[in-house]
This record gives sequence, C-alpha cells and structure tokens, in this order.
Amino acid sequence: MLDSSDHVVIVGAGFGGWRLVEAFRREGFEGALTLLGEETHAPYDRPPLSKQVLSLKWDVEKATLATPERIREVNVDMRLGVRAVGLDIELYTVHLDDGSSVTGTHIVIATGTRARRLPYSADASILALRNRDDEVRLRDELERIDPGSVVAIIGGGFIGAEVATQLQGRGFAPLVLEAAARPLIDIVGAEASAWLERLAGDAGVELRSSQDIADVVRDGDGFSVIFQDGETLDAALVILGVGAEVNVEWLEGSGLVIDNGVVVDENLLATERIAAIGDVARFGWPNVMGEDLVRIEHWEVANMHAHHLAHFWTTGEGAGDYMVPYFWSDQYGKKIQMLGHAQPDDDVVRVEGSPEEGKWLALYSRGGVVTGIIALAQPRALMLSRHFLERPTTLVHALEEAPWAN
Repeated sequence: MLDSSDHVVIVGAGFGGWRLVEAFRREGFEGALTLLGEETHAPYDRPPLSKQVLSLKWDVEKATLATPERIREVNVDMRLGVRAVGLDIELYTVHLDDGSSVTGTHIVIATGTRARRLPYSADASILALRNRDDEVRLRDELERIDPGSVVAIIGGGFIGAEVATQLQGRGFAPLVLEAAARPLIDIVGAEASAWLERLAGDAGVELRSSQDIADVVRDGDGFSVIFQDGETLDAALVILGVGAEVNVEWLEGSGLVIDNGVVVDENLLATERIAAIGDVARFGWPNVMGEDLVRIEHWEVANMHAHHLAHFWTTGEGAGDYMVPYFWSDQYGKKIQMLGHAQPDDDVVRVEGSPEEGKWLALYSRGGVVTGIIALAQPRALMLSRHFLERPTTLVHALEEAPWAN
C-alpha cells in the first residue's frame, strides 16, 4: 500500500488522470503526485466539446476540471505540453520528448486514445473533434463558411451524430456519411441500430449509409468527397468521426504486455507498481457472464477506474461488486443510454416503447442471461433495471420483474 514516502507519476492529463489525482487525495494519500500531459491545457471534460461547447451554450473554459484553486487543493505537480516517449519499468522512470525524465515509485498510464485518421489526400485539412485544439480549429472554420453550408461528416457513430446535431442547430447543413449498413451496427447490433436509424431523418439531418469513400480532396475553398463509384459530393468542410486509436506507441520495448491497449488485471495492474486506467487499459472485467479481457472507451469507465485504483493502492481492497459500464450520447434531440457491455450479436428484446414513439427500452442477453440494457429517452426505466447487471440475472426473471413498468 502507498504511504507518504511514495511518489505516483500519472502519464496522461485527461479526464481519467485528473480524476485519479482527486481520488488519491480523497483516499488520504499524502505522498507526491505528478501529472504529465501532452496537451498544454489543464485537464478538462471532453464530452461537452461535441455537445454544449459546439452548440455555443458553453464557453470551452467551462469544461475545465483542474482550476488553479483545485490544483492547489490537491497538491499535484502538473507538467503540461510534454509527451511521454518511453517507460523504464525497472526504474519507474518516464522519458519525455523534451529530453527530461520523471521517476516515481508507482506509475499510472492514462494516455487514452486519439482520433483515428484516414489516408485521404486532404487529410491535413480535414477536421476532427477530440480535444480542445480540435474545437478551436473547428470553431474558426465554421466562422469562415456561410450559414446553410454543407458540412460532410464521415462516420455516423456517436461523435458524428453529436456533431451533426449541433451543426444543424447552428444553421449549417450537416450530411452524415456512414460506411456501414447502419450507424452503430457494430456497437448496438443489427436490431437496435435499425430502431435508431430513423433519428437523423426525424431531426431533419440527412444520413447516407453504406458509403464507400475513395478520397477527399481540396477543391478551391472547399472539399470534394469522391466515392468509389465515381460520384462526388461538394462540401464547405469535412469532419472525420471514425473512431479512435489507443496511445500505446510510446510503450514499445517497455516490457509491458500491449494488446489493443495495456493489458492489466482486474485491479488495473500491469505490474505490482505500474497500472493503466481508462481508454488505454485492456483490463480483466468480472461480469455476469464470467470474466472478459476488455477495453472500453467510456467516460464513466475511466471515472470508475480512477476510484478503484486509488482505493486499491491505498487500502489493498479490490472491488467487491461487478463494475457496470455506462455510456450515453445526446444526438438528434434524443438521449441514448447503455448499461453493461453487451456484444452486438447478443439477443435483444425491446420491452418498453417503440421507435415510432421515439422512446424505448431493450435488454440484451446471451445464453438466457442479461448482458446489457439500452434505452432511448427512457433514463428512469434504464436505471430501474440496472440491478440486472449487478448479479447474474436470467432474461426470464427480468421480464417477470419488469421494473420499467412501475
């Protein structure tokens, strides 16, 4: 367990890294904490970037988590604008791109993910929305184009749909181009994605699925999206929202096990004194179906990881209950929420509402056991059903109990 002589070095000053700093102090850790971040900005919350900030309801500063006052309160040495380029797991030393290094007694890897890019000709001019610098660039570009301009959004997943929603609200004409047969089909499965497919059209946003894009090129002040069949689409801006890539390249040769993230156990440990949390961690996850090795890019998972690791390293106590992943997305005027980590090919049954009503609740199951819950505009019914994922629950029992009907 940690004591006051220990020094924890946290690599990654995003949401998870900052929440871990706060969690260590809440757990009573009085030793040294160093937080290293590649961005020059103090830790901030990312979800508002594609919601309140993009819609102009918030100034971007409102998303800041680590205010000067809070930084002093938690007594953390924060070094920003430095990128980790190597890790010595024997000496517990992090090497940085400015030539310096930081040595501690414990290391936490919280480097997260970055926006995935595609090899288009106009790649340098294509926008993304992953961090604050992306938000500034997008804001400046939107000020340059006229209201009503077509903005092509490549990728109809969560981030693409959220961006499209806010741009339409600001008077632009978002056009969502999705490669799959339906948005989110690889995440929520075929049936649930069919129930969600109508949201864009109901909100007046054009969505085109099964789009095979060959290239994106600059065309004067705008862009031309070129499809494999030779057709083209003109757009004032192009925004890419095609998922994320995990930031683990700096760990090559470190000796840690890297396999779609940093492989850690159920207590988030890669070694006794090296851990990984959040998007970068591929962790042992005890759940209602047994234990899986997973990597989950959810805000709430990073939050739970921070609390769990701080508690484990200060008390030696592991988690006693199943962790129930939670995710939400505000898109096309509706809120999608998910609990658990169901597989897209799990069975799914809708138990409340309908797509026509614009609100519904559905349960996923595998082998007759509930593995996940998804809801559209049904937050109360979702949370009333959460306990089905806190212990193994048969689908038959869940349907008999039907807490959503209360």
